[in-house]
Amino acid sequence: MTINLTQNKNFKLFKTISAVAAKNNQTVYIVGGFVRDLLLDRKKQITDIDFVTEQSGIELAKAVGKELNPNLKVSIFKTYGTAMLKFNDLDLEFVGARKESYSEDSRNPSVETGSLDDDQKRRDFTINALAISLNENNFGELIDPFQGQKDLINKILKTPLEPSQTYSDDPLRMMRAIRFASTLCFEIENNSFEAIKNQADR
Repeated sequence: MTINLTQNKNFKLFKTISAVAAKNNQTVYIVGGFVRDLLLDRKKQITDIDFVTEQSGIELAKAVGKELNPNLKVSIFKTYGTAMLKFNDLDLEFVGARKESYSEDSRNPSVETGSLDDDQKRRDFTINALAISLNENNFGELIDPFQGQKDLINKILKTPLEPSQTYSDDPLRMMRAIRFASTLCFEIENNSFEAIKNQADR
């Protein structure tokens, strides 16, 4: 499925990022809440957009910032390979696709380089694991390995992987499940809800 971004007010920005990524031999995708809210046609004001590349998120952010405005400040967070810049009224965050592993006593993951697929697997819910390609060869293509679009239609919250593992990795996700269920008026899928009850002490 291809998403028509031409009518989106950020279309020019997306084309610029696409061109910069191509010039740098990088892939780039829009991920997370922006994609979810676009598909839900939510009318709320967008204040941040997240981008994933399968190369260096920091290098892509620097290149995009230079293209948009050489005076833009790029904030760099080396530990997680992320960078952020403010453009007009938006916070743009760039991250290299990654795998994560957790220890039981910490929410801070061990991080290693990964693919887009790896990055989508580590996300909290299927509806937040959606991605839109900004690559020149498939610009606008929706990448949905966990049927997140179907869950949006059915108003269901599911985790991409086994729910007990997802919540064990990061217990804060249990609170996020409740928040999304409340704000979006979604139901938490049964297995996921049972995992939340079983791990509530975390």
